[in-house]
Amino acid sequence: MSEAVKHETVLDTGAEQLGKTYARALVGAAKNAGVTDKVIEQLGTLVDDYLNPSPQLRAAFASPRIDEEEKSRVIDKLFGQNFEPVLVKFLKVMAGRGRLGFVNAVRDAADDIHDEMLNRVVATVQTAVPLDDALRSQITDQLASRMHKQVRLRESVDPDLIGGMVIRVGDRVYDSSVANRLNKMARRTRDGFSSQILQRFEQFTSE
Repeated sequence: MSEAVKHETVLDTGAEQLGKTYARALVGAAKNAGVTDKVIEQLGTLVDDYLNPSPQLRAAFASPRIDEEEKSRVIDKLFGQNFEPVLVKFLKVMAGRGRLGFVNAVRDAADDIHDEMLNRVVATVQTAVPLDDALRSQITDQLASRMHKQVRLRESVDPDLIGGMVIRVGDRVYDSSVANRLNKMARRTRDGFSSQILQRFEQFTSE
């Protein structure tokens, strides 16, 4: 059991290191071409809208049985028309080196590099239901005002937090969860829920 866990950790570390190496190369190429923001956005779209919903595409990207030429044809078909040439070329380079299975790790590392370039902090936000655009914007604006930096939200959903939310920025944690009010909050509309957690958010960020 312990050996399996150790092996998985080694694999995760290897993916992270590969992700950082390739992400630095991609961000450097995108910066030279003057399209850094667009490439980072498109890389996120590739992962969120193409890879994550499609086990078949993920398997094809990672499979050593599918040769470089076939993977390049898939890349051209899916991304050649709408994605930046820098990103398309980068994906083909990864395909040629058998590294397309690490695109998710590249995306994570590229986001981190981009955040550093913009002097932007990442706030991890856990809520009971997905944030709507209005609430997301207000949370981002208030954190940015408090921290005097740009803020990017990394969102996750935890039903146990109904009635509140937890925000982590670095080592600091803001916790306004009131899970003991589950039954009461479950009867409220989504708008009412959003208003209440925003009010709580304003209270603990003003402390």
